Amino acid sequence: MNNGQVQAVIVGADRIAANGDTANKIGTYNLSISAKHHGMQFYVAAPVTSIDLSLPSGKQIVIEERSPKELLNSEGGLGKQVAASGISVWNPAFDVTPANLITAIITEKV
Repeated sequence: MNNGQVQAVIVGADRIAANGDTANKIGTYNLSISAKHHGMQFYVAAPVTSIDLSLPSGKQIVIEERSPKELLNSEGGLGKQVAASGISVWNPAFDVTPANLITAIITEKV
């Protein structure tokens, strides 16, 4: 983005709230902020089955939390402990991108 080689960003979504907020893998929100900073369009491509009109906004999207061991232990949580004992870990699987950072949502419907 910084050197002008990217013209637009397209990401997926696991869930889309009624107001257009979207939940996707961690890092999607950061990418949307970077796109905004560089004046780029930021699109979300997802099937209509990802749209959940029962959720007014992204604040109601339940974010899955992954095992703290994935961060505390080597080998994706299966190996030896590599972090200090007793520390707290928050390991969300998704983040929420607010609708105001999204140019448009693309679905399979025309």
